[in-house]
Amino acid sequence: MEQQENEVLQPEVVEVRPEVLECDVVRFQNNKDRWVAFVGLLNGHPYEIFTGLMDDDEGIMIPKSVSQGRIIKAINPNGTKRYDFQFQNKRGYKITIEGLNEKFNQEFWNYAKLISGMLRYQMPIENVVKLVSSLSLEGETINTWKAGVVRALKKYIPGESEEEIES
Repeated sequence: MEQQENEVLQPEVVEVRPEVLECDVVRFQNNKDRWVAFVGLLNGHPYEIFTGLMDDDEGIMIPKSVSQGRIIKAINPNGTKRYDFQFQNKRGYKITIEGLNEKFNQEFWNYAKLISGMLRYQMPIENVVKLVSSLSLEGETINTWKAGVVRALKKYIPGESEEEIES
């Protein structure tokens, strides 16, 4: 059967997460709160997102120069899964922050899991951004989080200019 000329091919859905994903690190700030988003990439496209407040007490200390790394899926001895962030420092040493999935507020973690599900099943990034933007959330902190997630994901919309991303 011939394919229609105007038909757009969708990328293949990869349901089984690879053990290692390349990752972009996006920082944002609102008021005095410092936030971070780790965007796991599969073939250059967003596949998952981890987000939350940067918290030195929780061990999320990432040099300002770090904008990329890897998210590694690890299995704990008891069989549970965890997600670690790994980057190379300026001297070339690998630094690993273990248990991203346990370092952030549970509410943000749950929202991020939903967003990751949309990304994993190839919902167009424009639609993911629109959906997150339209969420009606109560509280300044969660709305700060929402704005940061939108900013982190907008950079993956094909053809977006820097001015459009900052708005």
